[in-house]
Amino acid sequence: MNKRRVLCYICVIMVLVCTACGSKEEKNDNLEGSLTDIMAGLYEKADLSEDFRAGMDSFETYELTSDLDISILGTDAIAYTEGVASIPMISPNAYQCVLLRVEEDQVDTVKQQLKDNADLNKWVCVSAETMLIESRGNVIFFIMGDNNTVYAMNSAFQEY
Repeated sequence: MNKRRVLCYICVIMVLVCTACGSKEEKNDNLEGSLTDIMAGLYEKADLSEDFRAGMDSFETYELTSDLDISILGTDAIAYTEGVASIPMISPNAYQCVLLRVEEDQVDTVKQQLKDNADLNKWVCVSAETMLIESRGNVIFFIMGDNNTVYAMNSAFQEY
């Protein structure tokens, strides 16, 4: 009889331990703050090459307007509530980094629109090697450039 009782206690304890481990709070993955500040933070955190950092004085980060949507996003059909783009004014390399804040229920739709309309060859005489579109909460990260820079910036975005 005692063996059964001990076995029952062990089973109850195991159930409680397993249940406790599975009851983690859901993490809020929305990024707070202005997209301009987030973009600056990404450049600060990213493990970028010295050559890339040396050329960053020619970069401009500005708010997106409907006049720029086609040249930056590839379409003017994307609905966003806030958008910033970081682009070098003069550079021998193809590069752009965009942050968009959208309605939460539109994140997947906007990511697909970006993918469908992005043009890695939109620059004169150069092409981007890689395009990456990620999201955290309602912020979409859209970047085109060389592999090392794209993945360094994506790591910074995921850790931000």
